[in-house]
Amino acid sequence: MKKIDWYILKTFMVTFFFVLLLFTVIGIVIDISEKTDDFVKSGLSTYEIITKYYFGFVPRIGAMLFPLWVFIAAIFFTSKMAGRSEVIAILASGTSYNRFLRPYLFGGLIFATMLWFMQRSVIPRANEIFSVFQVTYIDNNSSYEAAKGGTQPYVNSVYRKIDANTYAGVNSYDTIHKTAGTFFLHRMNNNKLVYNLRAEAIRWDTAGKRNKWVLTNVVERTFNGNDETVSFSPEKTMDLNFKPFDLRLDEYAKDKLPTPELKQFIKVEEQRGSEGINAMKVELYKRDATPFAVIILSLIGGIVASRRVRGGSGMHLAIGITSAAAFVLLDRFSTIFSTKSDFPPLLAAWTPNIIFMFVAYYFYKKAPK
Repeated sequence: MKKIDWYILKTFMVTFFFVLLLFTVIGIVIDISEKTDDFVKSGLSTYEIITKYYFGFVPRIGAMLFPLWVFIAAIFFTSKMAGRSEVIAILASGTSYNRFLRPYLFGGLIFATMLWFMQRSVIPRANEIFSVFQVTYIDNNSSYEAAKGGTQPYVNSVYRKIDANTYAGVNSYDTIHKTAGTFFLHRMNNNKLVYNLRAEAIRWDTAGKRNKWVLTNVVERTFNGNDETVSFSPEKTMDLNFKPFDLRLDEYAKDKLPTPELKQFIKVEEQRGSEGINAMKVELYKRDATPFAVIILSLIGGIVASRRVRGGSGMHLAIGITSAAAFVLLDRFSTIFSTKSDFPPLLAAWTPNIIFMFVAYYFYKKAPK
């Protein structure tokens, strides 16, 4: 690392944190203007809104737009350098173009590493804070939910495959009190029913840290050929292969699970034959793909803005914003194709990176060296 490398790297990082702070403030202001009525209806104090909502909102929006902010920062400070003829001076001194791009690669690696570690644990925790507030205070007050009659804490019915041969279902599950109405469990063997259980009610019991399901008025039937054994129990405690979290229709589940837990959750849901697993897989793969996108966009920003053009920073920023919009649209399309069709989740997560690698190569070949 030479003095010029430290100069570019330091300017890159300072500009990035300035852009991060600027757009975070703008995002908070816009969000406050949109949710003022919801904050008032919630009855929470300013301190509670900050700790119960914005402690989750700020990291969430930061991680979501992190690659674009790195991209804008790279374009902005490099364009200023080009406008002051600093890039021309660096290349005229005998420094190769590849050598000039080295601090952009180092900067991209630093930012990518930061994002990678944050997405594994910090961002999921922030998403949990955000989702709890969103479900409790925002979704209940939305016009869409009001048109549907308001958000109810009930799931009408849930049917799960809890292992290779066992199926279970609950009716009228209450996500708040973790109770349900009728419950049934079937166990199959060679496509034949060998065990059947029915209960009038089921609840999650945390007393004494048992963390097990308690069934009420249980009828059990065991089948052995033509023989049938029937037993009745007023109450029965069972350690079933699912938890209250598994019965909630939680649209934020994939966002708020740390990476190890998300991997385990996907594995369990695959065994149960659940639907909507592609969305979880895309989220898992994006936690590796998005940091890699930071490196690519850092290099593209340095390459695009290093050329001095008429219009200066304005022209560079216009090219940058257009490229960023294309990246976001491509990312959204690939995600939708995966979640709504049979497009492989791994390919959906990495498609924008693959395409923009060719874009970076095109800009690199066209750049004056």
